[in-house]
Amino acid sequence: MDWSYKGAKDGFTEIYRREMGFSRPRNVARRFSASQVLVKRINLYQKLNGHQGCVNTVEFNSTGDLLVSGSDDKRVILWNWATGSKIFSYSSGHLDNIFQTCIMPFTDDQNIVTSSADGQVRLGQVLEGGQVETKRLGKHQGRVHKLAVEPGCPHILYSCGEDGFVQHFDLRSSTATKLFYCSSFTQNSKQPPNSIRLNTIVIDPRNPYYFAVGGSDEYARVYDIRRCHWDAATNSDNPVNTFCPHKLIENNDVHITGMAYSSSSELLVSYNDELIYLFEKNKGLGPSPLSICPEDLQKQEEPPVYVGHRNSETIKGVNFFGPNDEYVLSGSDCGHVFIWEKKGGKLVRLMMGDRHVVNQLEPHPHLPIFATCGIEKSVKLWSPMASDVPPLPDNVEKIMESNRQGREDHSRITLTPDVIMHVLRLQRRQTLAYIERRYNRADFESDDEDEEDHVLRFSDADASSEGVGNSRDCNIS
Repeated sequence: MDWSYKGAKDGFTEIYRREMGFSRPRNVARRFSASQVLVKRINLYQKLNGHQGCVNTVEFNSTGDLLVSGSDDKRVILWNWATGSKIFSYSSGHLDNIFQTCIMPFTDDQNIVTSSADGQVRLGQVLEGGQVETKRLGKHQGRVHKLAVEPGCPHILYSCGEDGFVQHFDLRSSTATKLFYCSSFTQNSKQPPNSIRLNTIVIDPRNPYYFAVGGSDEYARVYDIRRCHWDAATNSDNPVNTFCPHKLIENNDVHITGMAYSSSSELLVSYNDELIYLFEKNKGLGPSPLSICPEDLQKQEEPPVYVGHRNSETIKGVNFFGPNDEYVLSGSDCGHVFIWEKKGGKLVRLMMGDRHVVNQLEPHPHLPIFATCGIEKSVKLWSPMASDVPPLPDNVEKIMESNRQGREDHSRITLTPDVIMHVLRLQRRQTLAYIERRYNRADFESDDEDEEDHVLRFSDADASSEGVGNSRDCNIS
């Protein structure tokens, strides 16, 4: 029997090697959790119900025993995901939909940072006696979709906003520091650059000095924090590298909605109404992509691509999955969760994850489990469950073809980025209005809290009696 081949497919070689004393138990567990047999058995484990609006963000703590979520209802909920129980919830102090929640590492899960459509970045500190104190850390002029926490650091985080700014926060101080203003690349020095509305920011886990941002153009930009010093007269928007598929260069109809770094510094990039691409660390376009001559560009390899989903209606994330990032995860406008092999791009699992749209996917830090959220009001947990390996759905080709056709139909229409954003917002509002009528959802009460620091009790009774936000945009493009 070809044990090497079979092991690559189902992990049983590792069990054999462990029993013979050739492999450490820890290595066996990690490799087996990456086996296709296990991944193909992933199914819905349970739903976490507690929010009163679209859930836009989910994230595990560093140990993986807790999960935090944020929603259009402007509340933050901390969960014991294994039991499905709510530990506590609190009103974030945001005036609009929450887009990101993060538990700061090495704080005993007592510090939770959030960002929102209101432009604020806020901190929730869990106090003794059943209280949460919230305060504003900083503000952007526009929505803040993503935060990035420095790996293993309880104090440092970054934000990116639709105003084009990247900001740095140190929780030991009370001020936010602007790092730079992200602007478009121009070939003509006399032509003023445009602002890049930023949607996503991620930190390289192998080198936390480096982080990448993406937004309203085709380029993923990588920066060195040591070279970022904001000055209104001399903006330090100087990336050390850029990434973009060759066919999308100078394409004004695409923008980036989500990115993720692998443990080996590969950069995964998801484009609005386009595809997902994987870039190797040392195969970028350099700091000035427009200066590359066409001949040199043609010599570069095209990056691996992942197809089948549709990313049009919302700001969707993308992620890796597996102990060594062997798989790629994405949601879709069709409501499905897609799992591809990273190497080769083969689709290995397709599951219905939401009645409307799956937006965000967060892998567990140690186990073959991940969480998802979308337009529905629940958080979903996914784990290897099935006793038999379920095949891909019978209509998988129809689903993927419908998504492809939708992308092609959209690509035939040439619109400016501003018009595209406006149309997407209107489309999302119409969709959510229909959802509300269908499910007889009551109007949310307006939250008139100001931006001052405040203290809130967290309890289920408090959660049920407190009003929630009236904005229904969810996390739209």
